[in-house]
Amino acid sequence: MLLVKKMKKIMIKENDANQRIDKYLKKLLCNAPSNFIYKMFRKKDIKINGTRVNEKYILQKGDVLEMFLYEDKFNELTKEKDIYQLKREFKVLYEDKNILIVDKPVGLLVHGDANENVNTLSHQVLSYLKEKGELDISRESTFIPGPVHRLDRNTSGIVIFGKTLVALQDLNEMKKRHHIEKSYMTICKGKLIKKQELVGYVKKIENEDRVRFVKKDDKDALMMKTIVHPLNYTNDFSLVEVKIITGRMHQIRIHLSSIQHPVIGDRKYGDFTLNKQMKQKYGLNNQLLHAYKIKFVDPFGSLSYLK
Repeated sequence: MLLVKKMKKIMIKENDANQRIDKYLKKLLCNAPSNFIYKMFRKKDIKINGTRVNEKYILQKGDVLEMFLYEDKFNELTKEKDIYQLKREFKVLYEDKNILIVDKPVGLLVHGDANENVNTLSHQVLSYLKEKGELDISRESTFIPGPVHRLDRNTSGIVIFGKTLVALQDLNEMKKRHHIEKSYMTICKGKLIKKQELVGYVKKIENEDRVRFVKKDDKDALMMKTIVHPLNYTNDFSLVEVKIITGRMHQIRIHLSSIQHPVIGDRKYGDFTLNKQMKQKYGLNNQLLHAYKIKFVDPFGSLSYLK
């Protein structure tokens, strides 16, 4: 039987617009190697609104994407996205058509890892949006709502999700330009009296889920800046508000540990003897660190109304 290539036509929707066409195709044809996609451009097998384009073309809402591709080949290279039916463990703090702000509980991963890749906050959010009828999971759609930042498994608190591509792009740009202020609450060891501005340089330890302090001029050193503001204290413990200016891995935990005021319950950088005592006396199994407040500073773009 003779197979004939046909034009596969896809109407570009709002959540797939405003991105380079090659990036869109890499997500759409998720089982195709990159060289296959760029070969389609070289062979002029890709058109937009009847005109051949290169890989740098920025998709617009309403564009008609045409690809010379066998239907069975298209089906082979694409796949329906798995949206799991999951029990919702998070609380919705704020939601509109563009963003979702949730309160993540202790013990729940934002993204999957080698041990757990299904029951995550991200998948729970997708399940929640699907139940509400707000999530398009058709074969031609490549956008998936996602978080702008993450929290450690054992840190609770606020996580922001972009529900549209434009909103997620604007949130990421706002984060990059420091237009999103994040504040945490923690209880740490010892009497912390004065407000402090901590600056240091860290580097991820290869093949380990932790970081270590390094010198400023060390290769791949990352600067981190943390503002620590004590709210109340005893001789043994302090209630502290912490603002992170940068967003490094385990930033608050390692910075407080470096000034001998580790977060209570921190299993990586904490006081292990004290943690054992807290577990025996109070049944504490997690670190006392909570992302409790966010502030949008001069929001822009699709989120300019968040003032």
